[in-house]
This record gives sequence, structure tokens and C-alpha cells, in this order.
Amino acid sequence: MEHIRFEHITKTFGKTIANNDVSFAIEQGEVLSILGENGSGKTTLLNVLGGIYQQDQGSIYVDGNEVHIRSPRDSYALGIGFVHQHYKLVEAFTAIENVVLALSRKDLLTIYDRIGYTQKGRFKSCSLKRSAEAVKMLCDRYGFSFEPNKHVHDMSIAEKQTLEIIKTLFRGVDTLILDEPTAVLTPQETAHLFDVVRNMKKDGKTIVIITHKLNEVLEISDRVVVFRKGCLIGAVKTHETNESALADMMVGKKVDLGIHRSDIPTTGDRLTVSHLNVRGRDGKLAIKDASFVLHGSEILGIAGISGSGQRELLEAIAGLNNQKDGRITFRNPKKDRHVSFYHKDLKQVKKLASQGKFYFKSTGKKVSFEGMKDSEIIRLVNEKEIMFYEDEIFEVMDLSPLEIRNLGLKQSFVPEDRLGMGLVGHMSVVDNILLRSYRKGKGRLIHKEKSRALAEKIVEKLQIKTPSLDSEVVSLSGGNIQKILVGREIFSRPKILMVAYPVRGLDINSSYLIYNILDEEKNHGTAIIYVGEDLDVMLALTDRILVLADGRITGIVDSRTATKEEIGLLMTGGKTNREVAQ
Repeated sequence: MEHIRFEHITKTFGKTIANNDVSFAIEQGEVLSILGENGSGKTTLLNVLGGIYQQDQGSIYVDGNEVHIRSPRDSYALGIGFVHQHYKLVEAFTAIENVVLALSRKDLLTIYDRIGYTQKGRFKSCSLKRSAEAVKMLCDRYGFSFEPNKHVHDMSIAEKQTLEIIKTLFRGVDTLILDEPTAVLTPQETAHLFDVVRNMKKDGKTIVIITHKLNEVLEISDRVVVFRKGCLIGAVKTHETNESALADMMVGKKVDLGIHRSDIPTTGDRLTVSHLNVRGRDGKLAIKDASFVLHGSEILGIAGISGSGQRELLEAIAGLNNQKDGRITFRNPKKDRHVSFYHKDLKQVKKLASQGKFYFKSTGKKVSFEGMKDSEIIRLVNEKEIMFYEDEIFEVMDLSPLEIRNLGLKQSFVPEDRLGMGLVGHMSVVDNILLRSYRKGKGRLIHKEKSRALAEKIVEKLQIKTPSLDSEVVSLSGGNIQKILVGREIFSRPKILMVAYPVRGLDINSSYLIYNILDEEKNHGTAIIYVGEDLDVMLALTDRILVLADGRITGIVDSRTATKEEIGLLMTGGKTNREVAQ
């Protein structure tokens, strides 16, 4: 039975056509996946249904009647709820306070009756306690876990998403739209969400999932609608298609779903971590006595169940967590390379020369600047005549990110939270690129030419869809935001690159593009730490995999010979018969 129909919907933003004459129907009680590349228009269309945008042309019908949706309130009145990719919660409020926010006493009493929450006595009353009891009934029906008095700022990503879904269902929606619901969830959290979706379907709900993850589309949905460049490409029944066919529909050409891993020798130790202990934000030990070595021209995967210490490990290496002890040693590959003033000033160059660190390129003799004028020293450095004898070795355990960078240690870090830690939402694409390099400018004025050129390169290389380089990052789709962050860090050409879930929110074409770029960086000598959740990808992309369980390293295995079962056992703290590859 047809529930919602789009007729000839067109939506534009300036010269950008987000939706171009789109027509299709959503059936009552089905799980429908909306599939498409980043910026293909799938989220825009559902934002029109959710009252965030209004279409420029076309009509929407609900249960056979034409409707005019001008706000989210209109959408809610039609029984349509939207759970956005970036959650709309009040961080300082508790879960139950967020659920009942903006609801009147009359609204709450109506909701209590609809859920089946009954009160004894003649007088009906509303309170946070009663609302929490009503919410619990809802949670028990669908399989949610709910802590009513927990503050949002203390919640994990999965808990925030659960709260958004509960808040929407509490208001009585029959159609639930989920925008990229698994983009930031672990496999275990995704499995639980899908169980909840199946329970909602059994209860007669209609669920629309905006996604680009092909395996999840095939697992959870009844039908798939595919978008490309703002246009509807087609609709297929899930049991009549496969990943390859859907990928071809999304991209418009045959997609190679293989990951290339270069087999090249490593280029020496780059990072040595010794007996590292790190405390998390709650003050508890998140990393316990960790020791490992990262090599140049290597991709080291970090595997583990969510919350096993992945974030704390990367933040400690990056200098973002000072609640730690142990040793972190960085070897800067400088042997037989020329000295520059990019990370060293004249005073530092003189000091290192006095310690016998340099030789003259033309003669091979040890450098001495005694009796030499500053202008002559500057000329020799700029002409690349001054060379390093050996690599530089630094202890960076107690240094901040800025102090690490000022030593000339080029690290890049793609954090898990792209808009919280990685980018500034209300700054432009160019200005977000500039954040990495503005301190290196000369004089009091900021020059954006180099950052604009790099932004152009990133947009072209990663196929980012943006109206202009001056557009605010927050106005872009989630996948394009992720590509800007990943591109900025990768194309800064670091010595060490740390990436946490770099393809979260990316479509299949973009994901494989990132995998290939990581392999290219490995070929350039970069030492890469890759944190991911897809073990198939990790086994295909990385050279070694370090496994964390409850903050401890339970093994380091060779990706070419390890199995998913072996890694899964290590993730739960078990032991394998295979000797780990240290």
C-alpha cells in the first residue's frame, strides 16, 4: 500500500541542482534504503519531506492526499520523524529532559494514553518520572536501552542516536527517516540498531534509511532507491540485486571493489611507544602498558571492540592527552637531507651545527659556522648546502601538538569526531585548510593563496561536491565534510599519519579512493596508523594489525596471513596459536 509519494520534486541551491524532477513512492510498513554517493541529493530530498527545506517544484502526497510541509512541525503532524546525521540534542540536559523538551502537559497526557501508560486515581499528572516510565514501555517494545537521568554530554555516539530515535517515536511518528544511521557506529552497535528497526517494522512502522553502505542495504531493507547527481536512477527489490549492481547504479560505471596493498620494504623505525599508560576523560586507565614500533612505508591497523582504547592511544601520540606515562619516541628521517628554515630558525641551526650535526654537501666535511656572518649561513641553508649526518630523535611524551610540530615532526591526525575536533563548521573550506599552516605565515597578514591551491587539489582529487571553496563546511553533506578533513591531513605530506575511521560517512567510490591514497602515501615513505572497524578492509589494506582489548595489546599480527577469526579472538582478550608479529 502506497504511503508517501514524491511527484516531480526539484530543489536547487543557487546554481546547484540537488534534486532534479524526482518521482517515486514509499510503501506502508516497508524498510526502504535511499542509496547514493556523497552529494547525490538523497538527504536533501528527505529534508524536504522532514520540513527542513521546501521544494522549488513538485508535490508530496501522504496517504493519497497532497500535503504542504513548511516546517518540521508540519512533518511531525503527518506522523513523519527525522533523525539527522548530526544530532539535535541539548548536551547539558538529561535523556528524559531531551525527550519531553517543548511538549505541553496536554501533549504528554495524549502520548501517555497512546503508549498505554496508565495512572491510578482521578487526576492525571505529568512529570519527568512519569515520562521516564512511559519511555521505558516504548523501549521495552522495540528493544532500546535507556538511562533517563544520564546527561547527553556523557553519552557515546550510539547512545545519542538511540535517544534521538526514542525522542522521535515518543512523539508518535509512524514513518521514521534515519540519515546515515550507521556512519559512526561499531559493527555491534549496527547489529543492535537493525534489530530495533526490524521490531519497528513488525509494529507497522515505515522506516527510510539514507545510506551508502551496500552490505547493510542488502541486510536490512526491502527495497532500494538509487540516486546519482540529484537524479533518481531507479528502484529495485533488495532480494533481486547485489552489491556490484548497486555500486554500478550509484557511480554510473563499473566499480572495482578491490583494495590494492603495495608490497614494499619498510624504511626504518619511525615511532616507538614504550610501556605507555593513558587515562581517559573519566580518569580511568584506557591504555595499559602498551609497547610497539611503527615503521616508515607501513600501514599499521588498530583493531578492537569500541572503547578498547583506540581514541586514547591516538590522542596520546598526537599530544592531545597529557594524562599519560611511559615513552613516545619519534625518529625524524633527516639523514643525508638538507637543512631548512621551515621548522628551524637561525638560532637552532647554529646550535645544532655546534653539536656536529651537519656536513657540507659539496665537500662532505663537518659544518662549522665559527666566524661566519648570519647572512652567509642563511645563504648556505637556502642553497641546500647544509646536510644532516643522522636522523633526528625526539622524546615527545610531554609535548603539546604545537611543540611537536615546531620540532619539525610532521604528524597528521584524522580524529573520530570530524566537526568537534577536526574542522570548524562555520568556517569555509579554504579557512579549514589554512588551520594547519597559518602559524607559518610571515608578517601580520594571513595569505591564503597556498591554502586555496591545496583546497582546489583536495576538491578535485577526492571529488568533493561544494558550491565553492568559500562555502561553510557545515553546509556540505556529511561525506564531503569527511573528505575535506581526510584530504587536508593526507595532503600535508606528514611523516606520521594517524587516521581514525577515515571512511565513515563516505560512499563506496570515495572509500576506495581513500584506501588507494593511503597506499600511495605508504609508497612515499609515510608511517600510517589506521583505526577501523571493518576487518575485511583492515586485512586487505594494512601490513600489520595491532589488536586492543580493554586497553591492552593482545597481539600484533601480519595482515597477509592473519584471519578474521584470529583477530576476533584477540579482540575479546583471547590468545591464538599463531606467534604475533612484533
